[in-house]
Amino acid sequence: MPGNLPPETASFVGRERELGLLSDLLRDRRLVTLTGVGGVGKSRLALRAAADPRQRRPDGVWWVELSPLRDVDLLTATVAHTIGLAHQSPRPLDEELCAWMADKELLIVLDTCEHLVAACRHLVGELLQSAPGLTVLITTREPLRTSGEHLVEVSPLPSDGPDSDALALFRARALAATPHAAAAFADPDRVALAADICRRLDGIPLALELAGARMRLWTLEQMTQRLEGRFDLLSGTTAARLPRHQTMRTAIGWSHELCEPVERLLWARLSVFTGDFDVAAARAVCSGGPLPAARVERVLAGLVAKSVVRCSRERGAGARYRLLDTIREYGQDWLAELGEERVVADRHAHWYAALSKAADPGWMGPGQVDWYRRMTAEHAQLRTALEHLLRSDPTAALETAGALWFFWFSCGHVNEGRSFLERALSRGPRSGAAYVQALWALGLTTLLQGDLATAEELGKACTASAATLADPEPELRAAYLHAVSVLMPGDPVRALALAGPRARGGHGGRPTGVGWLLCRLATGYALCDLGRFEEAEREARGLREACTELGERWLRAYADYILAVAAFGLGHHGEAARHARAMLSGKRLLGDRFGIALGLDLLAAAVAAMGDGELAARLLGTGHAWWRTVGRPQMGSPSLTAVRDEGERQARAAIGDEAYESAFLGGAAASTG
Repeated sequence: MPGNLPPETASFVGRERELGLLSDLLRDRRLVTLTGVGGVGKSRLALRAAADPRQRRPDGVWWVELSPLRDVDLLTATVAHTIGLAHQSPRPLDEELCAWMADKELLIVLDTCEHLVAACRHLVGELLQSAPGLTVLITTREPLRTSGEHLVEVSPLPSDGPDSDALALFRARALAATPHAAAAFADPDRVALAADICRRLDGIPLALELAGARMRLWTLEQMTQRLEGRFDLLSGTTAARLPRHQTMRTAIGWSHELCEPVERLLWARLSVFTGDFDVAAARAVCSGGPLPAARVERVLAGLVAKSVVRCSRERGAGARYRLLDTIREYGQDWLAELGEERVVADRHAHWYAALSKAADPGWMGPGQVDWYRRMTAEHAQLRTALEHLLRSDPTAALETAGALWFFWFSCGHVNEGRSFLERALSRGPRSGAAYVQALWALGLTTLLQGDLATAEELGKACTASAATLADPEPELRAAYLHAVSVLMPGDPVRALALAGPRARGGHGGRPTGVGWLLCRLATGYALCDLGRFEEAEREARGLREACTELGERWLRAYADYILAVAAFGLGHHGEAARHARAMLSGKRLLGDRFGIALGLDLLAAAVAAMGDGELAARLLGTGHAWWRTVGRPQMGSPSLTAVRDEGERQARAAIGDEAYESAFLGGAAASTG
């Protein structure tokens, strides 16, 4: 089943009644909202409910984490990208998302919406109206207050008695912290003491987890004494019990007080991170003063042991850390008290700016796939850094947005990239290498959106600005942008004049540079459109060899595509199919949806020409599904449309219209996740 539900990071305790209720509601209601205080377990409950096999949907169950998101304008893009809609058209994204979901049957969980309530209310309303097969589950401290919303208040765990769920969770976390805690729960008198701790903590799961982690150092008796002092001080005499939100706040404050001074300092500084982060970032952003860089990892491990910081380890990704929202908010308050908000935010932004610049030369080398995975993991932090730089350092924002060109152009973030680049270009310096790079990157995003008139104008502007730098590399990149902007609407002669061998030679530059290689790619496309297939094949083989030497995969896959088009044009259909399959293999590595859709159309045409109409029809159906995730089919290009139409014509001729439609629909049902 398609989907992206995250793994559960700890054991799940209790909630049988709530899970049963949610199981029924998610079958009968289209909008279910879980509300409750911070730390009460809304996200854990939503994850467990969504993972129930009874909630399976043909088009998947999707988890959209909104906690790191601060820019409401990126809400729709975040939802679209999560469910697999890359959207590379100039049409408004909310309209594209509604149209894409119209015939889908899926469950979407929007996790942590309280800071985006108005935007979520608007988007969810539009989606539910457009997509009758959509169900939405929301977690938030504040309801959306929209029609059709069914509210479920998530209460703390029952905490009365020796068999309560609260005590079971406290015991589980204590045993996870230290096996020596087992003795404390073998004595009935001490079990009663533990139950009293659970009652004092109001059965709030996060408070229980923080307390359970303390069993590494304390006995139940010591914990009771410290809790009594803390809670009695804050509760006053007018109420027998603190409100639950105050209980949570108090429990976090109590945990904060019990941290070492350097742990408190790290906690405060870590609050600048949105989403998860690695230890290298923590070391760079949070060191200083009494916390030297060499100590950060050890202090971070101490916060993990105290359940203040969560640690996860995914295969091949190393350790990633994060603070839960409630704990991060507490840290932000302390960061403000320390007067370090600006300096830590600056460090955070410039760390990720430096990371983006380091990625720039790596995008087209042997580390390409690794950089793709790393920058995808850092997406939330990159957003936060760019937002800060746009306010505080427009020049650095311009450099960073431009350095991320491959991330925007080739990794499914075209609309977001265009937005950041336009904002950075409007605020940063309007000359120099960073300006030309950002202008070029903006042109690439408009190309993929099919906004070819804008792409051509940017290509001209980029060419003029690059000419002032006395550097052939930006000139070659500008030539590629200009060439493709005229090639896609159907002018291969002009494209060849802009990016062909003579034009490349006039610019000079390294034959292994990004600009030179991209111009070779544009040349290959143009030669194919002109029917000069032998020349296109030679150009593509040279491009492929250069990419292989560099260890590069994305551009090499497009060289395979040109080889496939050339072979198809020469009537070598088996060879065309072989090259198309090689192209698809490379494109799947980087999640290049445009490339996958392109390759499927060509493979379908090749196998149709070989007489397998049924496979061709299935491939065209699958290609149609991928084009839908991109936006505009075949990008409106006459040559791309001609390849697709030729495949359909031959497939229908081979198996008939009825069999074609059946196979096409079967292919269209394929997962694009």
